Amino acid sequence: MKVRICPMRHEDISDVQQIERQVFPTPWSRTTFEREVERPELHYLIVAKVNKRTVGYACLFYVLDEGHITNIGVDPEFQGKGIGTQLMFDLINYAIRRGVHRLMLEVRPGNRVAQHLYRKFGFFMTAVRRGYYTDTGEDAHIFWTGDITSENYRKILDRVAKQMDRGAA
Repeated sequence: MKVRICPMRHEDISDVQQIERQVFPTPWSRTTFEREVERPELHYLIVAKVNKRTVGYACLFYVLDEGHITNIGVDPEFQGKGIGTQLMFDLINYAIRRGVHRLMLEVRPGNRVAQHLYRKFGFFMTAVRRGYYTDTGEDAHIFWTGDITSENYRKILDRVAKQMDRGAA
């Protein structure tokens, strides 16, 4: 399966929202995605496509040398095929090119699959935000990376790249 990662465009938003509704209890609005697509100086949004079908997406917000991965989703039909890994790999490499040094994200405690993906990329839990998810009242686990521009972090990305090349992502 050939997956192509490319910048999200306005014409992708309907497909992205369809995935959002399948994977998140409280999906983002169309307006939120439109606003972020229109602000490339602050946001990097990407989609994963198989043929012409949008099968995943990811969003990064960055200010100065810190980035926040705000959203990542993969169509349930395509989960477990390494698409989330490819999206994260692209986001992180973009962040490095933009001068970002550290990344953070929030994840639901029960989302073990996502936590496994984040740990593969060197994220580690640093805190808990109580009652963060207003739809369910769940806490959020806060994950951070170390310096993504460091030699040690490059080794993490090289290891993930090798896994992706072997199809073991």
